[in-house]
Amino acid sequence: MTTEQLWSPLLLSGRTVLVTGGSRGLGRAFCEVFAREGANVAFSYARSDDDALATCAAIEQHGVRAWRFKGSVTDKAAVREMVTTLEREAPIDVLVNNAGIGQVVPLALMEESDWDTMMTTNVKGAFLCSQAVMRGMIKRKRGKILNVSSLAGVKMMNAPVHYCAAKAALRGFTEALAKEIARYGVTVNCLAPGILESGVSQNLPANKLRDYLANCALGRVGTFAECAEFAAMMISDRNTYMNGATVVLDGAV
Repeated sequence: MTTEQLWSPLLLSGRTVLVTGGSRGLGRAFCEVFAREGANVAFSYARSDDDALATCAAIEQHGVRAWRFKGSVTDKAAVREMVTTLEREAPIDVLVNNAGIGQVVPLALMEESDWDTMMTTNVKGAFLCSQAVMRGMIKRKRGKILNVSSLAGVKMMNAPVHYCAAKAALRGFTEALAKEIARYGVTVNCLAPGILESGVSQNLPANKLRDYLANCALGRVGTFAECAEFAAMMISDRNTYMNGATVVLDGAV
């Protein structure tokens, strides 16, 4: 890697990034910031075509390419088709496993289906997508995978048990996979945001949000933009030695 490549004015110039769950919220923020930093961006989404089209427009306004793929990250056939289709046009340099769900329910009232859905979406989805892109990355001897976990998967918090367990699993998945594929030039890291401006935080009871803010040194929740800006650095070629790491972005809770 040359000095010019390492310190390009744009963090992701010429790269192709695949973001799962990219049509809204944090996923859309990832897509927008990555596009601004020069990446061609593909994303998956499960529901709203209107949201997906809005994300495409946000990507394309930066003069880069956008692709959208509708389907669940839990559907192995759909994931493989998405990756195969995208790879025909552009090798995937970066995968961001962002797709996930949240649910507020105490363990005593939790149905087995609640547990299974949480684990399947948040953990199995990352497994299927990582497995699908790894083949190309290993062949090319380069690539980056970023798993999006949560503060709830890193610290002891008053949060739903199945959500905490799923996000903690992503940390373990990151560490094990980083060890397994580093010899092929592929790095794997994890980003664990604290409570952000929307998304899962909307399901929090008011008293839990007050407790969080009281213990946060910055005294506020984070924004999608702040998280996306940091993620852009994590997946860029300026980040060359971090591997198997989980970075907490929580304002010091």
